[in-house]
Amino acid sequence: MLIDKFGRNINYLRIAVTDRCNLRCNYCMPENQQFVEREQLLTYEEIIRLVSLLSENGVNKVRVTGGEPFVRKDISSLLKSLGGIENVKQLSITTNGVLTFSHIADLMAAGIKNVNLSLDTLKRDKFQQLTHRDDFLKVLNSFHALLANDFNVKLNMVVMRSNVNEIVDFVELTKALPLSVRFIEEMPFNGQGHAYSGIEWNYTRIISHIETKYKLLKEQDPANAIAVHYKPEGHMGSIAVIPAFSRTLCGSCNRLRITATGGLRTCLYGNEVLNVRDLMRNGASDTTLIEEIQNAVYNKPMDGFTAAASAKIKVPESMSLIGG
Repeated sequence: MLIDKFGRNINYLRIAVTDRCNLRCNYCMPENQQFVEREQLLTYEEIIRLVSLLSENGVNKVRVTGGEPFVRKDISSLLKSLGGIENVKQLSITTNGVLTFSHIADLMAAGIKNVNLSLDTLKRDKFQQLTHRDDFLKVLNSFHALLANDFNVKLNMVVMRSNVNEIVDFVELTKALPLSVRFIEEMPFNGQGHAYSGIEWNYTRIISHIETKYKLLKEQDPANAIAVHYKPEGHMGSIAVIPAFSRTLCGSCNRLRITATGGLRTCLYGNEVLNVRDLMRNGASDTTLIEEIQNAVYNKPMDGFTAAASAKIKVPESMSLIGG
């Protein structure tokens, strides 16, 4: 088991398969983002070895992230292999939806039922302004295809000054559709020292704004929740608000992150504490590898504020490398 010094059982892995993305969302990366060389990325064999090893030590939930996972060549073969790891009880993926439509069958073959789809606007012109790409219709096709094929869809909207006037429009989607819309506080991970103006809409302001239009019924938050969950009265779907910057739910964190280049992070707001790629490429045995990971997990900070205070590297990185 992976247990930290606060007694938290770490059973959830988020692993990035690439730092590349086919969009350039303002809050994530600049247009001229410098991507790592291919040989610096974890290979599929290394990813499978890591996930298999961690699954033997208590990790039973795995989320594949990027960058955008579907820009990596032959990603379907990796997903199928990860889906076949016996101790992984829940395999999920986060995607921007641009390429997802053509991979619906691959997701089903891998046993993936839970898909987080990132979408910050329901307007094509604003989508192009936010992402610097005209791919809105592709994302919309993916969205409807996922619902039509009975995937559990969570629609992730990062709340910014430019899209707050659409919060109600996103809530309205849940009226007749069986999905969860998740409103996320904006974070400073926009890449290579890009300026961050600070949060304007925190989770309490988001909830208060929604309550001016809807009666919200508080739902039971699951164990280790990163969000507060609500059901708009009379709606088929639900909503959640994630205090990603306020960090009010850090205390029950059960997550571990591995970046596209093998950096192990025990907290999103902290630095890399170990590089598992380098360990593997230097010939580390499974025993050595899991011992190093266990030691790193044991020293997981209590919360994001503690992690940020002790971080040696203060320049915000792109979320695409960390693993969104």
